Amino acid sequence: MYNLINLNMNEEVRARNVKLCREKGVLLPTFAQMVDPSKTPGKVKKALGGMGLWDVHSENLFRINWKNEAVEKGGVFGEVNYIEIPKAITGTKARVLALVGKWFPTGVHKVGATYACLAPALVSGNYDAVNQQAVWPSTGNYCRGGAYNSALLGCKSIAILPEEMSQERFNWLKSIAGEIIATPGCESNVKEIFDKCHELDAERGASIVIFNQFDKFENYLWHYTVTGAAMVEVLEKLGVKAENVRGYASSTGSGGTLAAGDKLKDTYPNIKITASEALQCPTLLRNGFGGHRIEGIGDKHVPWIHNVKNTDMITAIDDQDCMDIYRLFNEPAGLEYLKGIGISDADIANLSLFGISGVGNMLSAIKMAKFYEMDEDDVVFTILTDSSEMYTSRLDELTEQQGPFTAIDAAKVHAASLLHQGLDNMQELGYYDRLRVHNLKYYTWVEQQGKTYGEINAQWYDKSYWSQLPALADKIDEMIEAFNKEVGLL
Repeated sequence: MYNLINLNMNEEVRARNVKLCREKGVLLPTFAQMVDPSKTPGKVKKALGGMGLWDVHSENLFRINWKNEAVEKGGVFGEVNYIEIPKAITGTKARVLALVGKWFPTGVHKVGATYACLAPALVSGNYDAVNQQAVWPSTGNYCRGGAYNSALLGCKSIAILPEEMSQERFNWLKSIAGEIIATPGCESNVKEIFDKCHELDAERGASIVIFNQFDKFENYLWHYTVTGAAMVEVLEKLGVKAENVRGYASSTGSGGTLAAGDKLKDTYPNIKITASEALQCPTLLRNGFGGHRIEGIGDKHVPWIHNVKNTDMITAIDDQDCMDIYRLFNEPAGLEYLKGIGISDADIANLSLFGISGVGNMLSAIKMAKFYEMDEDDVVFTILTDSSEMYTSRLDELTEQQGPFTAIDAAKVHAASLLHQGLDNMQELGYYDRLRVHNLKYYTWVEQQGKTYGEINAQWYDKSYWSQLPALADKIDEMIEAFNKEVGLL
């Protein structure tokens, strides 16, 4: 059995981390508390009552969940944050539900994946928060979450992201990250990020720890345990019958968010999982390459933590559709048009919850619902990883490039990019189609990143490889609880 998450103890380093957390007043939430934040200690809840969602206070670690009150300051916890996207927008018979990432600290759900990588390393002593820098390689949001969590602990961070990512990301990182490194290229230049990590490792050695989201199974585990549980809770609350839970659609990204689909498939065995990517860089669909504008989804490789055996379909989304719909959802002429066709004020207000990748995920869900001819009782779940506020500078850029967005543009986008979204650029996967996609891991992970031939085969052929992961959440929780007890703040 492979040791997918390193929980071996380094007592000397762990003791330093305990001392640091005691001095900084830091308590660490467990997976169980992130699934059910009502279990949060009373003293933390009291502190959150007067605290902003993005404030750099360690109590905000307990806001790493899908159940924060939808307010910028002073909120505690409620029910799962999700929306149902109106059928007048999706053009599908099926219901499309989406988890909402805006109400996490930093405004992005990636703060959860970064915490899941950081906490086990802290409580096991595999990361020295006093003497080492935490490196967060990213295509956008992951380094935001990592830098933020590092700041809450008072430890040093290095944020790595492509130079062409939105200005909003860089502006905020300047206030929170210890060091920012912009790598060449855009969203799809992931190898350049890996190259920078190797360069830093050679230069700085033991003074850094690299938390690579693309191969850290802690990322997978957080989404399986926390994101997946949130989706199951919504479906149970709505009383959706098991046979009507038909689909889950998510961009490939780092492979983490797709793990929520694995949780859904364990709960609803008949569900189909769609992995989405940009048509301009169709790596899974056509072994292709290129650049695109759907920020935050990463590509030109298959993440090590993507359980390809559970992927039933690939959808490739045109980035122009995403940019056009982003304008439709945010420009005054677009909102006025949607109101004119009967979209309610509440649903229009929810459109600000879509970032560009959220639009892409919605389109993937639409294509999936149409492909499988889902009816009115069927449900597809997807995810809004961040919100429109992460990309407002893109509106000015698009106006400069394409001219003002008019009512005629709004009608065109609604008809073409949404209602007429078709069955093109997608593929249902059979056994050997999945194997083809899985085999693409070899070129990145074995040839370039030092993984073994034996382990890449184990991911495909060893039935226990993926099934061993869910139980690790309980083991990590036990370690966190013991660590918090030694910190002595409860």
